Amino acid sequence: MLGSAVLQMALQYRLNYWSRDFFDAFGRRDASAVREQALLFVVLVIMSVVVAILSIWARMTTQRKWRAWLTRHLIDRWLSNDRFRQLSFQQGEDRNPEYRIAEDARVATDGPVSMAAGLLTAVLSAIIFIGVLWNVGGDLDLRLFDHRVTLPKYLVIAVAVYSGLLTVGMTVIGRRMVGAIADKNAAEAQFRSVGGNLRERGAADLRDHVEPAPHRQMAKAFDVVIGRWRDLCYQVMRITVVSHGNLLTAPVIGWILCAPKYLGGTMSLGEVAQVVSAFVIVQTALNWLVDNYAGLAECLSSVNRVAALLLALDEFDRDSENNTRVCPEAVVQSRQSGDRE
Repeated sequence: MLGSAVLQMALQYRLNYWSRDFFDAFGRRDASAVREQALLFVVLVIMSVVVAILSIWARMTTQRKWRAWLTRHLIDRWLSNDRFRQLSFQQGEDRNPEYRIAEDARVATDGPVSMAAGLLTAVLSAIIFIGVLWNVGGDLDLRLFDHRVTLPKYLVIAVAVYSGLLTVGMTVIGRRMVGAIADKNAAEAQFRSVGGNLRERGAADLRDHVEPAPHRQMAKAFDVVIGRWRDLCYQVMRITVVSHGNLLTAPVIGWILCAPKYLGGTMSLGEVAQVVSAFVIVQTALNWLVDNYAGLAECLSSVNRVAALLLALDEFDRDSENNTRVCPEAVVQSRQSGDRE
């Protein structure tokens, strides 16, 4: 997975310089150079697709093997010594361990692998393409009130400030997203738990054509699910204001920042295209955590639920050991009493 990420970054870095060469040839109206760059683009795209396929294979293989190990471990612990018959959770939690084993174990293994791969890509992107902004963007000379002012490495400073403002905005607007996702997942699990209990009780409660209590419980649990989804919808709408706005404005900001040097003749059209592409990549990398903290919240919610299952199994084992230790002593005392009689 690390190797595929490095290869993908190398190809993206080469594509960044390809955009410079292509737009320079385009600006010069050099037909032969444009054709040459078009053919090179096809080769780079094919290589990028191959590396992307290898990256997906590596990521999903890791997820599959990790999930297989964790799920088998949970199943073995849950089924051994009839734990599944006696296992209980704290008041207010769902009573559906099989959902935790099936669904939460999947999210708890898929999410960390995907996020680790994404974080690695973001770190490599930031390191590599900040170098492009540093070297190609250079310094900006401005004249203000008959004074010449130089802004050193202004594109690096600009992308850091822009990313910081975007992070603050997303954090403030989406500050309730983590709680909304956790509440939604808990409500979904509780709804499944009520349905499972209703199935187990069977038709015993369906007499006299009166709506049984489990039906009312299930309807109530479903109302909670709908309410949690509504709350989550509001939160997603709020963060979309920032995310979609950034998607539209980030490239434009990059072009605006490069406009003074391009109009002054110190930066070519190809260099502008290269720098704008690097600007978007760097700000996306710097805002990786903000863009992914909704998925991170869902992953942490499932991790907590799997951990709660493991803790419940541990407590059950401790209680069983304590009972085992007490029972022999009780037997000995009983025998001693019988002998005395």
